[in-house]
Amino acid sequence: MWVATVLHRPVVPVPLFFTSHLSPKVLLKPKTFRFGFLLPSLKLKASATKKQLQTQEPDNEDLHNQEKSDDQIFDLGWLPTFPHVLVASMSNFLFGYHIGVMNGPIVSIARELGFEGDPILEGLVVSIFIAGAFIGSLSCGSLVDKLGCRRTFQIDTIPLILGAIVSAQAHSLNEILLGRFLVGLGIGVNTVLVPIYISEVAPTKYRGSLGTLSHIGTCLGIIFSLCLGIPAEHDPHWWRTMFYIASMPGFLLALGMQFTVESPRWLCRVGDMKDAQTIIRNLWGDSEVDKAIEEFQSIISNDGTDVNSRWMQLLEEPHSRVAFIGGVLFVLQQFAGINGVLYFSSLIFQDVGIASGALASLFVGLTNFAGALCASYLMDTQGRRRLLIGSYLGMAVSMFLIVFAINYPLEEDFSHNLSILGTLMYIFTFAIGAGPVTGLIIPELSSSNTRGKIMSFSFSVHWVCNFLVGLLFLDLVEIFGVASVYAGFGSVSVLSAIFAYYFLVETKGRSLEEIEMSLNSNMRGGGR
Repeated sequence: MWVATVLHRPVVPVPLFFTSHLSPKVLLKPKTFRFGFLLPSLKLKASATKKQLQTQEPDNEDLHNQEKSDDQIFDLGWLPTFPHVLVASMSNFLFGYHIGVMNGPIVSIARELGFEGDPILEGLVVSIFIAGAFIGSLSCGSLVDKLGCRRTFQIDTIPLILGAIVSAQAHSLNEILLGRFLVGLGIGVNTVLVPIYISEVAPTKYRGSLGTLSHIGTCLGIIFSLCLGIPAEHDPHWWRTMFYIASMPGFLLALGMQFTVESPRWLCRVGDMKDAQTIIRNLWGDSEVDKAIEEFQSIISNDGTDVNSRWMQLLEEPHSRVAFIGGVLFVLQQFAGINGVLYFSSLIFQDVGIASGALASLFVGLTNFAGALCASYLMDTQGRRRLLIGSYLGMAVSMFLIVFAINYPLEEDFSHNLSILGTLMYIFTFAIGAGPVTGLIIPELSSSNTRGKIMSFSFSVHWVCNFLVGLLFLDLVEIFGVASVYAGFGSVSVLSAIFAYYFLVETKGRSLEEIEMSLNSNMRGGGR
């Protein structure tokens, strides 16, 4: 998930396909895919001679390898779940849109509403978003426990739509502050809700790849808002149009959620086994129903049937350990400097002749999007833990590369190009691991009963750290210089890689219930 936001100074379920029955006359069974795509049947001629059998064996092995390879290429097991995850990820598109929507128009907004030239008020208009997001994050866990994901998504569109409309119609400072606060409130709920929903709906095999859709949605939202904001350079009232447009995805999200499925895990917790079985059958396949329901019931028998978890449970093992990991991961992510790098990226691009801040931001957004696409492939092949460690090490190298370019006497153009390379490397490596993995692995490690509360706690920590970094960054640069601050970011990135190595367990290829059983001491050795 894209989690760098702002600085506080201006600057319908998919229907199942029928599969064909295999003919018992066929010597080798054809491979059947989840959606009924049938590979051509192959009949091999039997021979009585030993020599002919020997010569055919390598061909049979090659055929088996080829079928296995084709099976991987045409693996469409993720497709039934994709539309549901795609609708949920529209929330992240809104998140990204509201990140970028204030980049350029803040000057026009300040001029029209009468607070131009006041850096405190301009910063307040930007940062009030974070105050709303903090409150939204804290409230999300209780809402999900009581209402489930679908209804929470739909209710959450109310502040998102109202906030965008109020902002678009604002004629005073108080009105724009109210609009931005409401938008932040909705975004805070969504940043917690989307990873929970995806982790509980997605099949185990594809949970990581589908989980990166939220990060991709954020990237697309940022890019869209930056492109849409280009006319703002010439039209001082264009910002109102941009806010009106921001209300449209909220309506689409509320409507789309009417056709998506509820989390089968939440349905089991509230006793609706029939609907849970139907969803699992439609999304994961018939073969997964009995196993999944058995795992769900095993967890419920251990945790109890109470849907509403308590905040004090986060002080008990193993929940306290997961909450600690979640909080620290977001502290390290934010203090690894993503906000600061984004802020100075426009200045670095200016040094090489790219004077347009929108164009520089577009370069950064496209790099971020490219990294997110790579993460969607690597998440379920390399695993979360390895990806996170590699990501932070790459971010550290990028930071130290920029420090080298600043501190050492190099030819000016070469130094600028080196800084550009370091900046884009940093954004790319962040988007591969530190961005999407952090929001994905926390709900995977959390128990079914406390997942909402742990995610709420972790993201509230994220918003506090986001605010602090944005508040202190420019002062630190003024006191210590850019190179020293960037060296600090690189050091935190190394520390983050070490923390991930020692404290995280791999979740790739394991169901949420398997992970919980391994972490819950009450269930080791067969449960209690």
